[in-house]
Amino acid sequence: MTEYVGKPIPRYDGIGHVTGRTTFVDDIHLPGMLYIKVLLSPVHKGIIRHLDVSAAERMPGVAGVITAKDVPGKNAYGLIPDQPVFTPEHIRYKGERIAAVAAVDEDTAMEALEKIKLEIEEQTPVFDPFEAMQPDAPLVRPEGNVWVFNSGTTRKIRLGDVEEGFKQADYIIEGTYTNSTNDHAPMEPQVSVAYIDETDRLAIHTVSQDLYFHLGMLSAIFNLPMNKIRYIGGTVGGGFGAKNDIHCDHVAGLMALKIRKPVKYRLTRHEEMLYTTKRGPWTFEFKDGVKKDGRIVARKVRTIHDTGAYSGMGPYVVDKNAILVAGPFAIPNIWIDGICVYTNKPPASSMRGFGIINGTSAEQLQMNRIAEAIGMDPWEIRFINAWRDGDIGATQFTVVAAGLIEAMKRAAELAGVELPERLKAMSSRGR
Repeated sequence: MTEYVGKPIPRYDGIGHVTGRTTFVDDIHLPGMLYIKVLLSPVHKGIIRHLDVSAAERMPGVAGVITAKDVPGKNAYGLIPDQPVFTPEHIRYKGERIAAVAAVDEDTAMEALEKIKLEIEEQTPVFDPFEAMQPDAPLVRPEGNVWVFNSGTTRKIRLGDVEEGFKQADYIIEGTYTNSTNDHAPMEPQVSVAYIDETDRLAIHTVSQDLYFHLGMLSAIFNLPMNKIRYIGGTVGGGFGAKNDIHCDHVAGLMALKIRKPVKYRLTRHEEMLYTTKRGPWTFEFKDGVKKDGRIVARKVRTIHDTGAYSGMGPYVVDKNAILVAGPFAIPNIWIDGICVYTNKPPASSMRGFGIINGTSAEQLQMNRIAEAIGMDPWEIRFINAWRDGDIGATQFTVVAAGLIEAMKRAAELAGVELPERLKAMSSRGR
């Protein structure tokens, strides 16, 4: 490894990128290929009372129209499979798919969408997770607006006795921190090309970041065994977590199965920004008990994650966040409650270290607040409380190979910060 570490190494795919020779999914053009556009819900919440696609089907240049009734298998997907490919009745967010049209070009497909007769009984949506948690809030989901973990409506992490820790503290320091919604904004939008190949298998060229994970979902949607689907990955033109979810493959695959012709489904930048999965918003409420010498003896955190209208990866990321949000610090008494809330927004999902970065940003801001409140240097508060080997973490595991102190020493060196000798003398190997 010594010939690679610390040295610039040319990317194996770099020449193709800079010369424009790299082929992406949107570069694929097949003879007779048709183009898909999708009818998206114009409202945030409602019930479909009437849907008539017959005029669109009769339009010249249109090869086929599909709705929920054209899904031969399970009309649901996701890590927790609760999001429909096409909603048959209940609309839970603006932009939810209702029907798709395949035509000779995108303009014809868009014109056909305008001929679809759609009647929706609009209902009152809820967008704020705190409002959604109220007993009288409009229901996003029939089972309720809060995901139920095996520990109940909160993901519980418990270590020691947090209330006893607060009694021992000299200071009680509280802080609330929020993370807003973020979009991945990859240069390549979501796109898929599907066709029936020469062996009569369904072939799909995908931008997926999770090929085998998504193949299982698609197999259930198409009601086909995996060996009847050629799921073809390639160069992804930017993902950052955006392509950990299916956005186009299921629609393109269903259309190819119905009309037996090659199709391409590509989202516009407008559709990409408004209706695809995002890094969902969070709220973190911290309460810390701190001694005069800077030791944190109790930490209580409530996290609220807005996962949108469907589960997506929400419950999973709340679980991950709850495990890690207390930070890499030796705190003897910890109480974490993680809450995953449904709202009438597009589903939240993964984005670059999702759940971890969110919690770390809040926890580090809280450390600065503690340092300011007790009049201590922000570096010192972190050194004092940093994990050492043998400490106990929030989920009652024994810390092995701790390295925060050494990492902070190196960070200070690179930043030109001269640490006092008492901090330089500290080690993660012991107190």
